[in-house]
Amino acid sequence: MFANEMAEAACVIGHKRPHECNEEVEEPQKTKKKRKVDEDTCQNQHKRKEKKSRLSAGLFGEDCEIRHEQVYEFLKYAVLGKRHNATQPSWCRIYHQRHLAKVVVIVLQEVSQLYFYKFYLQFKHLRRAFQHRFSLPPSSANFIASVCGEGISMKHQNSMQGSASAYSGHIPKNSDLQKDPIIEKYGEEKHGLTSYILTLEEMRKYDYPLEGSPGCGNYVHTQCESPRTDSSPLFGLDCEMCLTEKGNEVTRVSLVDAEGQCIMDELIKPETQILNYFTRYSGITRKILLPVKTKLPEIQDKLKKLLPCDAVLVGHSLNADLHALQMIHPSVIDTSLLFARHKGRRFKLKFLAKAVLGKEIQSENKVGHDPKEDAEAALELLQYFIDQGPRKVVELNLEMVLSAPNLMESSQQKSALQLQQNGVQKHSSEPPSIPKPCFLDYLNATGQKTLLLSRKELASSGLCQNSLSTSNKQILKRAIQEVPLSSFSVIQFTLRSAHDAPDLVAEVCEKMRIQLADMLTVYAGPFDKDFCLKSLRREFKKCGPIQSLTVLTETHQPHICIQYEVLEAAQLAMESLNGADVAGSQIKVQRPVTVMMLDCDMLIKELEMDIENEGVIYVAGVKKTLTDTDLQEKFSHLKDLQALFWPRDLKTGKHRNYCFLKFQTSESAQEALQDINRQGAKGSQLQSRKALTSSHLHRWICHMDYNDGKPIQLVHHILHIKKEQLSTSEQDIRKKLKKLDRSIKKLYRSLENNTLCVVLLPGVNSVYGSFSGLGLMGIKEESRNSAC
Repeated sequence: MFANEMAEAACVIGHKRPHECNEEVEEPQKTKKKRKVDEDTCQNQHKRKEKKSRLSAGLFGEDCEIRHEQVYEFLKYAVLGKRHNATQPSWCRIYHQRHLAKVVVIVLQEVSQLYFYKFYLQFKHLRRAFQHRFSLPPSSANFIASVCGEGISMKHQNSMQGSASAYSGHIPKNSDLQKDPIIEKYGEEKHGLTSYILTLEEMRKYDYPLEGSPGCGNYVHTQCESPRTDSSPLFGLDCEMCLTEKGNEVTRVSLVDAEGQCIMDELIKPETQILNYFTRYSGITRKILLPVKTKLPEIQDKLKKLLPCDAVLVGHSLNADLHALQMIHPSVIDTSLLFARHKGRRFKLKFLAKAVLGKEIQSENKVGHDPKEDAEAALELLQYFIDQGPRKVVELNLEMVLSAPNLMESSQQKSALQLQQNGVQKHSSEPPSIPKPCFLDYLNATGQKTLLLSRKELASSGLCQNSLSTSNKQILKRAIQEVPLSSFSVIQFTLRSAHDAPDLVAEVCEKMRIQLADMLTVYAGPFDKDFCLKSLRREFKKCGPIQSLTVLTETHQPHICIQYEVLEAAQLAMESLNGADVAGSQIKVQRPVTVMMLDCDMLIKELEMDIENEGVIYVAGVKKTLTDTDLQEKFSHLKDLQALFWPRDLKTGKHRNYCFLKFQTSESAQEALQDINRQGAKGSQLQSRKALTSSHLHRWICHMDYNDGKPIQLVHHILHIKKEQLSTSEQDIRKKLKKLDRSIKKLYRSLENNTLCVVLLPGVNSVYGSFSGLGLMGIKEESRNSAC
């Protein structure tokens, strides 16, 4: 058919009608030549018009952890496109999806983010071939079912759905309840709303605007000073922002009362020129704001009049909204803190609305968020928390639901049942959602082949698996043969054998802690005996936050041992202070010399060239007293600045003295780096270098308790004791991971161009600890394949 169409096209171009092509008439030589030239031109134009698929992912800062449910939606859209109401995922856009040749998912079972960075140098292909990287929550009971859809577990009830239901019905034991952060904070009994209002200390800790706080001098007070009671009126508040020359400015504000009625929904004209409307999140466009005349002071006056003197404001991360409104309110309840998690992490509002209330908000088929919807969801979450009490909230097992989205249905049914038993009516209540059919069903129904290759019994699903493979080598061989014949393939490789030690992960984690401690540590000296320790700390702190500083007196002249909190800080100290005159002495700055540190220079170089760090720089010396707006304004002059990530302390919630800047190109990043360092030479406190840790790795390192509070010398003593028992296991893992990387390389090279390839490291969730997973993805191109 295609050949006939081309023939017809050629006829038209050659000024002949289709039916005339079959006539055996001798054409003049000139006409033949002209037709040949026109046919070649047509083919060249066709080649130019052929579009290649590409990915665009905003995985930077706090948005780099992706849930299993989001991976499922991404794969569904990649396979189906818009044909079966699949929606474009918001966290990663697929351009020209119709031109994708195939979709291949590679799962490295029992491999976590821990293994990827502990054995980073072994993953030569994996870290170079895939442009986009994201963090995953620890693996659920059935990882493949959670990312490929419920249809798999529904079709194979014995091996898959059974294990999932065991978790969904689980209620934590009393001993586990006492360790839950919600129970630790609020106890098990029900309380009135006043028990959940943030204290002054908490508001200061979580950067809420307060009278006398830095940057809040011109803020407007709501004047709501009456005492609060459990019957005080509740109001949900949410704002949408855009980026202007001044920083983040509010463009829309919504206020909802306790009955779910919207009493205020206003658009606001920013004071300065808008640089980015953030339409993807805010829904605001230039056209929408063009006729708007309302300014921020008018909104502030209106809010003051609307709010009663004992009003309590409710919102999700409400501090950002109040800063955007430049207003101070004394009584707030923050649902991102109310549904507390371990280590300072927070649930997203969209997840809580779905898991607790059964509501879909921030839908990906809508342009931007609806602040009325978000404000109402925050209010309903608080009302649920008050009505049910902390214990019932904990029994929803939100952490488990987050890591295994196929359990979402059970959580919603449980919360709905609790509400019915207590006679509580939810606003905008919806019937429990029916599990959607797996997208693999659509492929099978249309005769498209799907494939699953694994060493474990995961078949009898919509995926085709004729027989189990006994080794990774067999899986690779079959994959190279059968993947080209399938539209969608899942290839699962396994890391360890059945006889491996069950606590192997814990051992690797311990060694990773020690290696990280060494990489974050620098020794500096010699110094005079009467040196000032305070001035030395101040000098080294310019490079980044310090974990610990110890004076070493065992040497002939005093030295100091400094352990930083981020790799960039330690490397910056090495580069900027080695050989410098500090405290009246010319000092040498070096890392500890251990067996594990022999590859340190190579590792630093490879991290610097990592595709994730392309166009990203690290900036130290940022003042903690600045606001988000101040910081954005400070760097607004830098060319092609795309994003800014300003980390917070996991314990206090306060900003750190460093940040990461992401630029559209490496050239712009290099220019910015030179500009910042030139300012530093002229007396500015800022120092900069290329980034070493991508945003998800940075968060992961911050979660690691490097030494468990032990001195660095004791850590090395522990390592020496465990050296024998760790070395054999580590060498074995190193070899296996190297083989896995080679297998992926061979499989990747065999793929057709324009194939979407997603590599998933599920992570580990066991009694020995939970370790996040990792996802890598990219679309195979001829040019990138050659480079790799």
